[in-house]
Amino acid sequence: MYEKKPFTIDDQVQQLKDRGLFISESDNIQHYLSHISYYRLAGYWWPMQEDKIAHKFKSNAKFSDVLALYNFDRELRILLFDVIEKLEISLRTKLIYHLSHEFDPWWFQNFNIFQNASDLVKTLAVLEGEIDRSKDIFIKEHKKKHKDDGRFPPSWKSLEQTSFGALSKLYGNLKNDVVSKDIIAKEFGTVNHTYLPSWLQSIAQIRNYCAHHSRLWNRNLPGSPKLLSNPPHSWIQNVPKPHEFQFLYIHLCCMKYLLNVVQPENSFTLQLRMLLDKYPNVDPNALGLKEKGKKKLFGNSYFKR
Repeated sequence: MYEKKPFTIDDQVQQLKDRGLFISESDNIQHYLSHISYYRLAGYWWPMQEDKIAHKFKSNAKFSDVLALYNFDRELRILLFDVIEKLEISLRTKLIYHLSHEFDPWWFQNFNIFQNASDLVKTLAVLEGEIDRSKDIFIKEHKKKHKDDGRFPPSWKSLEQTSFGALSKLYGNLKNDVVSKDIIAKEFGTVNHTYLPSWLQSIAQIRNYCAHHSRLWNRNLPGSPKLLSNPPHSWIQNVPKPHEFQFLYIHLCCMKYLLNVVQPENSFTLQLRMLLDKYPNVDPNALGLKEKGKKKLFGNSYFKR
């Protein structure tokens, strides 16, 4: 049975010192531990421990480095959340436009065009809850004006209420003979429906980490995007191997590729470079970048902006 009692902040500080973490007076660690929980920070000092059983730190481990990693990760999430917002709005727009024209405004309730009915039921249940909670005036007015219409509001109203995750599920669940599925993939530069669903799924997972303030640095990511053998637009020169897809780098590359379509004159690469320069203690390997290749990977033609 778990028997540990809660520690005071002073107890937490003393335990870290006893385990070998260097803490200076200027670190103001009591302040940070009163605003950032011990176990949230633990994800950043974990790699600094040489003995993971006894939790003993390496001789050069410093709290200032832990805090720098935490701040780097926080700023990285903010940057990625901004990028994903642009991708989400574009995906929503394309789904609404193309599928409403191919079928009708209620295509997302049409079970005949989806592969998995059970998955669609789950997605629609989530969407129904979001619509019921919506305070948007166009949803309220629609319900008032069309109260006898048992359907959801049309896609251009309903899908404005839902998340990137639900949008990616709707797209991925479309039958492969739905013409719009290939049109949307082609417009994003991913050729056809074979590749884009896995990209969207990976980005949706990262979006959830960002939304819930979860650690991205040094995290094994579950998504595995399918890569095009000959992408129509600029792509990275040094493509990671499949066993490296657990790291963030390949997912950043997919986001950059899509963002170049959505917002050609973007500064994503520049912002990434500036962030890495701001925090030189960040280990590039934890992101899937090798130390010696850091400047090269972020300096090729693909990442020129």
